[in-house]
Amino acid sequence: MKTLKNHLILFDEECPMCRMYTSAFVSTGLLDEDGRAAYQELPTQACPMVDRQRAANEIALVNQETGEVTYGIESLFKIFALMMPFFAPLFRFKPFVWLMSKVYAFIAYNRRVIVPPAKGENYLFQPTFKLHYRIAYLIFTWLVTAYILSAYTGLMQGLLPASHAYREYFVCGGQILFQGLVIAIVNKDKIWGYLGNMMTISFAGALLLLPAMLLSAWFSLSPYFYLAWFMAVAGLMLLEHIRRSKLLQIGWALTITWVLYRIVVLLIII
Repeated sequence: MKTLKNHLILFDEECPMCRMYTSAFVSTGLLDEDGRAAYQELPTQACPMVDRQRAANEIALVNQETGEVTYGIESLFKIFALMMPFFAPLFRFKPFVWLMSKVYAFIAYNRRVIVPPAKGENYLFQPTFKLHYRIAYLIFTWLVTAYILSAYTGLMQGLLPASHAYREYFVCGGQILFQGLVIAIVNKDKIWGYLGNMMTISFAGALLLLPAMLLSAWFSLSPYFYLAWFMAVAGLMLLEHIRRSKLLQIGWALTITWVLYRIVVLLIII
């Protein structure tokens, strides 16, 4: 595999996803051994052409010979073209680049709620908050989570009343509104950060239900098996909610209301 020599990729030290995939670029030989660095720890004089705030938003790739800097999806496509040269024309096709730049931005501007930094935000340059991307993330995770839950509840037939087509959409959407009201009272400055984290938990929980749904296509299992699986996932979600609440420093109120909402909804359904 070819190596993109004399290039330096600048990643977000506080972003676990960024550390992971840039490390993979180096370990697989796509970049030199010293081809990655955290933008927070790079002296200004080392790369004077880099826009530090833009690098905090979109990963920067610096050509150390020419000083040219690319950002975001263009940086990644430059590396991917080396790994998959047959796709290089696609990576230069402007409509495709534009579309993927939106997908990249959707992830990049929500990365702190997808995988939050373990030690908080300790550096000067932080990703810019863009409300429309956060709202888009909430809508996306709400729709996917509700869709999976709607399909999963059918596996617990006899244990729960039959679900109408939109019940889970109302339940998931209602929790966003309810928890949004609570966080607005408790700490309104963290409303969008909390809601993003909460919906990441819901989305991850829904994805953890997929293996059980896959089993249902091959085996005829008791509804109690699917109930037990669901409860195990709910337990993991609770632990993750507690962990993220500690990282956000919002106390226990949101975890308590998160649990109470689910209990009340369950009692209403039953």
